[in-house]
Amino acid sequence: MDRRANVIFLLFFLVLVLIITGNYIHIFSTKRGIDYENKDTYSKNKGTNVAILIEVDKKQLHVVDKENEKIIKTYPVATGKPDTPTPLGSFKIVEKGHWGEGFGSRWMGLNVPWGKYGIHGTNKPGSIGYNASAGCIRMRNKDVEEVYSMVKHDTTVVIINGSYGPFGNGFRNLRPGDRGADVAEVQKRLLQKGYYNGSIDGIYGEGMKYSLLKYLKDNNMILSDTIGYEIYEKLGIILMD
Repeated sequence: MDRRANVIFLLFFLVLVLIITGNYIHIFSTKRGIDYENKDTYSKNKGTNVAILIEVDKKQLHVVDKENEKIIKTYPVATGKPDTPTPLGSFKIVEKGHWGEGFGSRWMGLNVPWGKYGIHGTNKPGSIGYNASAGCIRMRNKDVEEVYSMVKHDTTVVIINGSYGPFGNGFRNLRPGDRGADVAEVQKRLLQKGYYNGSIDGIYGEGMKYSLLKYLKDNNMILSDTIGYEIYEKLGIILMD
């Protein structure tokens, strides 16, 4: 009986040794396949090598590796409604926070001079892929949390819409009170020609209106506070594919 007990104990011990040895072999093999020096590089660098490109027309946000000029990851987004468009241009992330409610689990504010806009999550995931916001860029919460962990303050965010840069898909008639990158472009042209001395803030206010009317008068053009194709052309603003 004692001999049988000893045999059982010996077998148990051998099986235990095999299990422990096999476990160590598995752990070693798994670790050997991981590059710990380069693992999760972008999380450790906190966005020092990345920028964000947003294509409004395609409803996509790309995280871009600036050093290698490659897209790291692409996410679907929602953008502004036609009457509250997403701002176009090149901006910086100047705020990061957990706002909650309609802004989802994360908020990344942009330094858009003519209003408060940002990239944020949403409690309406069904709106992703559509023109649905008041101008901000909406993401699914799990996606915005991932992007939030990859970027830092001052990360560059470039927002485009179609082929024409700040003019999106073409010219629009600008009137007092309008805001946007196209307004800022007109301000730059009037400034270059010596008529506008205000800030390039993308807001069509009284100062810009006064400058425009003076420019039109000096160039023998019909006086109007509505900026249409003829004025764009006179200012040297031409759309090119």
